[in-house]
Amino acid sequence: MQQNDLIAAIATTLGEAAIGIVRLSGEGAVELAASIFKPRKKDLDLKKIASHTLHLGYICDDDGDMIDEVLITVMRAPHSYTRDDIVEIYCHGGVIPVRRVLDLVLKKGARLAEPGEFTKRAFLSGRIDLAQAEAVLDLIRAQSDKGAELACSQLRGGISGKIKDMRNQLKRIMAEIEAEIDFPDDVAPVPPEVRAEQIKMVEEKAAEMIRGSNLGRIYREGLRTVLLGKPNVGKSTLLNMLLDEERALVTEIPGTTRDLIEEMLVLEGMPLKIIDTAGIREGVDMVESLGIERAKKAVEEAELVLAVFDATDEITEDDLRVIKLLKGKKAIILLNKVDLKESKKDPRIFSQYIDEETPVVEISAKMGWGKEKLVDAIVQLIGCGKISREAELMTRKRHQIAMEKVVDRLRSAIKGVEAEVPLEFIALDLWDAWSALGEITGETALPEEVINSIFEEFCIGK
Repeated sequence: MQQNDLIAAIATTLGEAAIGIVRLSGEGAVELAASIFKPRKKDLDLKKIASHTLHLGYICDDDGDMIDEVLITVMRAPHSYTRDDIVEIYCHGGVIPVRRVLDLVLKKGARLAEPGEFTKRAFLSGRIDLAQAEAVLDLIRAQSDKGAELACSQLRGGISGKIKDMRNQLKRIMAEIEAEIDFPDDVAPVPPEVRAEQIKMVEEKAAEMIRGSNLGRIYREGLRTVLLGKPNVGKSTLLNMLLDEERALVTEIPGTTRDLIEEMLVLEGMPLKIIDTAGIREGVDMVESLGIERAKKAVEEAELVLAVFDATDEITEDDLRVIKLLKGKKAIILLNKVDLKESKKDPRIFSQYIDEETPVVEISAKMGWGKEKLVDAIVQLIGCGKISREAELMTRKRHQIAMEKVVDRLRSAIKGVEAEVPLEFIALDLWDAWSALGEITGETALPEEVINSIFEEFCIGK
C-alpha cells in the first residue's frame, strides 16, 4: 500500500483569507517546485536550501508570467508529516491564485491527492499509527474543547500507549505458555491462580476503556438530545435559552413548531445535538400530524430526552402520551414556567409515572432559571462523573468493537485457566485478544477497504 508518487492538493478552505496553501508530497516534489518558483534572492536554489526554512518569491507559469507572490518551504524526508519530501506554497488566500497554482502543479506532473492521502502516507510510513491518524480527523472536527483535548491526547499516543502496554503484557503471558508447551520438562508451570490474575489485570484495563467509550464518542460526535412535550409547554423557549439566541419561533398558538429544528451547542464542555420537536397531542391536522410522527421517530433515535411539562397545569392526557414515549429512554423531566404564581405541579407528582432515578428539574425557560441544574443533571445521567479524569476515552465505534472482542477473549481465557483446559486453547484466546488490540492501532493487518474507509472521511488536503 506504500506509495511515494507525487501528490498535490489545496490544504486550506477555498475563499477569501490571509493565505491559501498548496501542498506537495512525494518523489520529485522539490524539483517540481523549483521549476515554477522564482526566488526574490537571485542566487537561491530551492533544491539546496535547508529543510524547514521559508523563502519569498513568485510562482510563474510556462511563459514566465507571475501567478502569485508566495512564501515557500521545503520539509525534507524523513523529517516531514508523510516522511516523504514535502513542499508547501503559501499563496494569497483568494480562490483564483490558489487554484491557478494547483493547476500549474498538476500540469507539471503531480496528481491530485485522494481524501486523507497525506495522513494515510504518514500512517503507512510508520510516523503515526492508525488510532493517531483517526485522532487527526477528530481534532479537525471537534465540537467542543473537551473533544479537542481527547483528540490531542490520542494524537500524542495516549490510547496507543495503553494498548501497547496491554499487548506487551499479553505477549509475556503467551511466551510463558509457549515455553510450557514446548519445554514441559525444563520450565516450571505457572500456577493457575497466578496466570488467571495476570490475564485479569489486562481484562480490567480493557473493560475500563469500554466503560468510557460511550462518553468519548459523545465528546466527539455530540449527544443526540430531543426536546419533547405537548404544545405550548415552552420547548422552543427552552431551546432559545440554551442557545442564548432567538433560534425557534415562539408564540402562544399551540402547534407552532411542526418540523424538527436541530442545533449544536456546548454545555460544560459537552456537545449536544439539540432537536426541538412538534408538540405531542391528539386531534390535529395532517401537517401537524406528520410533525408529531417525526417527533416520535426522533425520540426513538435519541440518546437523551428532555421532557418538558407545564408547571401551571395538572397532568393531562397529552402529558401522559409524552411520558409513555419515555419508556426505556434516558430522560430528564423539566418542569417549566415555575416563575408563574399559578404553578400547580409538585415535582413529586411524576414519581407515579416514571422511574425513580429519572431526574426532575424545575426551570423557567422564559426567565433563564435552572440552566445550571439542568447541566448538572445531564452530566450525572450520562455518567461523566463516573469516569476517571485520567482515563483515556476511546472515541470511535471501531475501537469499542475491537476492545469488546479483547474482553470477550480474555474472559474466555480466564475461564479456561480456572478449568485447567489444555494450554493450547488458552493461547488461542490470548492470541485473538492480542490481535484485536493491534486492530485499533493498525499493528494487526486490516483489509485495505477498512483502511480506505477511514481515510475517505478526511478532506483532500489532509
